Amino acid sequence: MSELRAGEPRGRSVLQRVRKPALARWYGEVEGDLRLGGEYSARLFASGWEGTGRVEACEPPQRLLVRIKDADGPDENVIEVTLTADGDQTTVVWEERGMPLDLLSAYGAGVQLHVEDLGDHLAGRERRDDVKTRWAELHPAYQGLAAKVS
Repeated sequence: MSELRAGEPRGRSVLQRVRKPALARWYGEVEGDLRLGGEYSARLFASGWEGTGRVEACEPPQRLLVRIKDADGPDENVIEVTLTADGDQTTVVWEERGMPLDLLSAYGAGVQLHVEDLGDHLAGRERRDDVKTRWAELHPAYQGLAAKVS
């Protein structure tokens, strides 16, 4: 789980930035239907992940839940993003469930990269181009955390 506090007073303005066409600025190439029940395909900038997804829940301005499937694998994962107003900011919590335990540290570093990219986008900064370097910085900490999971 990764958390971001954004200087956006209402969840709706943050949620608008996780929808098309804003996704292409910070998250990746997404094609398809992003409405409730809709299906899409994606290639993510930070992690290089490619696969498909289905929108399972969309409750503007506070919750988005998608079920994703890797292009090369049979298993599905769930991504849930919740937004909570907190004074003049919005707290964004990104939770990903269902990934294989042996890849937990890699997923953790990847999810943090996506959340950092969202934070940069919300702050008006360009998307990073040193993704591999940043992932290599993050991964050891997630390896330590993953080692404690049984």
